[in-house]
Amino acid sequence: MKYDFIIIGAGIAGCSTAYYLSKEFDNILLVDRNSYAAAAASGAAGAFLSPLLGKSNELKSLVAKALEYSVEFYKQNTKKFITNKGIVRIPKNEMDDKKFQEYIPHLEFLYEKKGDGYFFDIGSRVDSINVCEVLSKDINKKFNLDIKKMEFKDDTWILNDSLQTKNVILTTGADITLLDEDYFKIRPVWGQKIDVETSTQVKNNFHKVCSISSSHTLPNGNHQVTIGATHNVYNCDHKVCSYCLRIPNISDKPRYTCNSEFVQKDTKKLLDLASDIIDLKNVKVLNTRIGARASSGDYFPMVGALINSEETLIKYPYIKKGSKVPSKDFITYKNLFVLNGVGGRGFVLSPYLAKQLVDFIVSGKELDKNITTHRLFKRWARRL
Repeated sequence: MKYDFIIIGAGIAGCSTAYYLSKEFDNILLVDRNSYAAAAASGAAGAFLSPLLGKSNELKSLVAKALEYSVEFYKQNTKKFITNKGIVRIPKNEMDDKKFQEYIPHLEFLYEKKGDGYFFDIGSRVDSINVCEVLSKDINKKFNLDIKKMEFKDDTWILNDSLQTKNVILTTGADITLLDEDYFKIRPVWGQKIDVETSTQVKNNFHKVCSISSSHTLPNGNHQVTIGATHNVYNCDHKVCSYCLRIPNISDKPRYTCNSEFVQKDTKKLLDLASDIIDLKNVKVLNTRIGARASSGDYFPMVGALINSEETLIKYPYIKKGSKVPSKDFITYKNLFVLNGVGGRGFVLSPYLAKQLVDFIVSGKELDKNITTHRLFKRWARRL
């Protein structure tokens, strides 16, 4: 059987892309090495939907558009699994509060002063695993399938010497071992979140150094909240040593980048950070999830067609000397696309970007130059 599209990676980026593609094509396959959707970084995400604070710039504008879009997207398509109770952003210190005052003229969303922080009504949180399951429920899926090889032959992509498809979309996050392109860089930022039981009711989401979700009531009368997430960058070359990134169902295993001590350390760190926001009483850790966010060097996502650097440099060798070549003339891999680099804002960015990617594939609608892989290739080529 030959598919129209195979999407590799069933996190929020892959599931959002599959959702939109299914509106245009019937013959789609979503594959993942894990045994269920959102088993890696997406499942470990706090999945908070919150404004990016700062002065006006292109990244902030992108996040604002995506936030507004994605909150409505989840309300319409996964309404059982989004909680819109606002978020209180608490400055870390006096200097941080002073910065917030400077940001006020640049805020895209309404806010009000609340306690020690600032309340944004748009702030929400989604249930990451259930959201991904809902978005992909009508999609043909193969889990526990690790794609280790891709070959393009006779206008067909062949995966693992068996699966055949006209098009491939890579939504593999921090694991970029399927890509042999030096310009395509990802920085894995490992994170951990915990679900805890507490006798304290939490009415809003909060963010200071970590984030705390609003609570829901458990059958025993206590409350469950989510605390997330840590940010750890390890000094290893993940293109050589990708073991940790490739562990299936890593959250179901008592290890974290090959060392379970990190789990205990980060759990304590999250509880300590949470106590600086609100006094959670009678806390019991219910669940721990870990994964590596995929962050690009410039914090913008990577969307669209992939540049074939070897063929492009053969045709335009003078790029290496700084000569400018129009991006439209770069040679791309045929029928190979990507949605990656969404970092810690995956649940904000992914639905918005997935819609743009599918519009680009189906109707040729132009992508924002800030999110295409062309920018990465040009910077890399100039340094050769």
